[in-house]
Amino acid sequence: MTSKLSPSSLNLMEECPRCFWLQVVKNKKRPAGIFPSLPSGMDGILKTHFDRFMEKGKMPPELKIKECEGCNLFDDKELLKIWRSNFKGISFTDKEGNVLHGAVDNILVKGKKLVVLDYKTRGFPLKEDTAEHYRNQLDVYNFLLRKMGYETEDFAFLLFYVPKEVMETGEVIFNTQIVKMKVDVDAAEKLWMKALKLLNGKCPVRHAEDDPEKCEWCKLLGEE
Repeated sequence: MTSKLSPSSLNLMEECPRCFWLQVVKNKKRPAGIFPSLPSGMDGILKTHFDRFMEKGKMPPELKIKECEGCNLFDDKELLKIWRSNFKGISFTDKEGNVLHGAVDNILVKGKKLVVLDYKTRGFPLKEDTAEHYRNQLDVYNFLLRKMGYETEDFAFLLFYVPKEVMETGEVIFNTQIVKMKVDVDAAEKLWMKALKLLNGKCPVRHAEDDPEKCEWCKLLGEE
């Protein structure tokens, strides 16, 4: 079988191979909860915000920091629109027809190389391991861009927005924190190969009841 995968589906595999297999092979998905609309709304506003600076050839104040020295915003607006699209995005198809797909938030340019920039909205300040939850996503984006023929830096940026206070006039003020992450495209390829191998095998067994890593969703999805 051929499959179309994304960073989110690969994360599901890491969390629970059985749920991943059932979702992709049998179209049995975990029960969907209420998806918070604030991150989605923030995402659209931030893209508009950054595009205003891109059109002026300037960097937004959030990126006027030492880590971003020598970088500029990617200025091909039409191409960026495609890369941001959940329907088109950035993708690679292997010889068997399997597709790995993603959609970026933004891209910086440093010399001849691209740097992935991803926005995140959080309700609370970052913990020590917060950025690690997004490592696979950044690795996959860089893997895809390189497969598409682009050079990328060996690092990417996560830009976090965390609410700070509400002004008397009603505006909500956010703190920003940028995290520079080293990327590993080989790790992304290995993760994809692992996923394809799993999908072409039998449905993984459930975790044992006494397994501390057991998945509660498996019971709700039923048998294969």
